[in-house]
Amino acid sequence: MKMIVGLGNPGQKFDQTRHNIGFIAIDELVHRHNLPLTNKKFNSVYATGMINGEKVILVKPTTFMNLSGEAVRPLMNYYNVELEDVAVIYDDLDLPAGKIRLREKGGHGGHNGIRSLIDHLGTKEFKRLRLGIGRPVNRQPVVDYVLQRFHKDELQDIVDSVKKSADAVEAWLQEPFLNVMNDFNR
Repeated sequence: MKMIVGLGNPGQKFDQTRHNIGFIAIDELVHRHNLPLTNKKFNSVYATGMINGEKVILVKPTTFMNLSGEAVRPLMNYYNVELEDVAVIYDDLDLPAGKIRLREKGGHGGHNGIRSLIDHLGTKEFKRLRLGIGRPVNRQPVVDYVLQRFHKDELQDIVDSVKKSADAVEAWLQEPFLNVMNDFNR
């Protein structure tokens, strides 16, 4: 069983904001494979089902971003999901809008959702799909920037990156993550 976790903040106020691109990517997978997020447990909404012959759990933590690990660890334990079978999708300020980058491990890079996951999982070694949201301009505070909706001129790039991240997840369900990384990081 593979667990794909999209990071974001719960509630309509945060819907479609930069920080919630992980949620948007999970929604893309939900839509593609008709797996509704009807399960609620351990501070998460999630779907279980099959994608490309692999049993999956698609997860949106309902904790706020900074507490994401509090939702993910209990779900992993409940479903007996191994760390190597977890992938996390989240926003990255250091990538331009529309770019994606896959990694097998790494630090938190200042991302509090990833920091929480590292703390609760006890390791930095979990698969990541980083979706670029760009950096703020004109000295706008980062906290304000990540909670903004995307600008019209970015929307097509964001849609493309979300679709590409869903493609990468689907590929990972059929081949080793390292191969997927090599294909999608070009």
